[in-house]
Amino acid sequence: MLGYLRGQGTALRRVMQQVGANVLHAHWWFPAGLAATRPFIVTMHGSDVRLAVQKRWAHPLFRGVLRRASAVTTVSRWLARQAQEIMPVAEPIVAPMPVNTALFGPTPNTRNSDEILFVGRLNEQKGIRFLLQALAVMRRPVKLTVIGEGPDGPALRQQAAQLGIAERVSWSGNVSRDALAQLYQRATVLAMPSVNEGLGLVAVEAQLCGTPVVAFASGGAPDVIADGQSGLLVPPKDIAALAAALDRIIADRNLQNSLGAMGRVQALMNFGPESVAARYAAIYRTVLDNAAA
Repeated sequence: MLGYLRGQGTALRRVMQQVGANVLHAHWWFPAGLAATRPFIVTMHGSDVRLAVQKRWAHPLFRGVLRRASAVTTVSRWLARQAQEIMPVAEPIVAPMPVNTALFGPTPNTRNSDEILFVGRLNEQKGIRFLLQALAVMRRPVKLTVIGEGPDGPALRQQAAQLGIAERVSWSGNVSRDALAQLYQRATVLAMPSVNEGLGLVAVEAQLCGTPVVAFASGGAPDVIADGQSGLLVPPKDIAALAAALDRIIADRNLQNSLGAMGRVQALMNFGPESVAARYAAIYRTVLDNAAA
């Protein structure tokens, strides 16, 4: 790893000289932030902060990167708080990355009336086991389409069979980005039952397609979803609340439309490329001004 970081640092300095760059933008404090040369900005996305929180050996490295950085950004307020627990003097700027607004958009008259969509890795952190439990106690016998693969796939299929809902769950694996956009457009609601998600880009993509979202009020989800306005948030790991929220949206077409419309407006405001570019352009200017001072 030390050799890799030295090589990356050498390559970065060479490329910056070749292109005449004045500032470097490193994504993830590890490993990019460790190899970055000043002046640089570091953006933390989630998995890198989780590494720093869970591994005490990473704390001094993490603090070192944040001290050297000319600016620190995170994609959600929750990640900023997580970073400050390790380094209290840090003041990360909350500035999420852009989402492809050209690909993800609404299509009239394609939405089903009884389909829940899940998109994500089939692992513990994404929380699909909670969604399967909620599906089993919902009042309406709706269908669930699962997009993604992961290590918990076999166990989750077994769980669905034990809950008696196997025939209502479609396991579709990974799909192309174009196909994913169509699935968002078709679904009645996206369920995001993850816990301590750094942000939750699948929720943003669904909102851009006009699809309402139900999520646990955990991690970065509250940055994406305004509860009762652009989606519904429920207490983390609360199966009954998750089932009730999904039932509520499935049964109410007006609520689907209002949450979907407001979700799209907020997603465009916060995650549209133009908005994100303007936000980061201001950060770059500040870094360059400080470096020149």
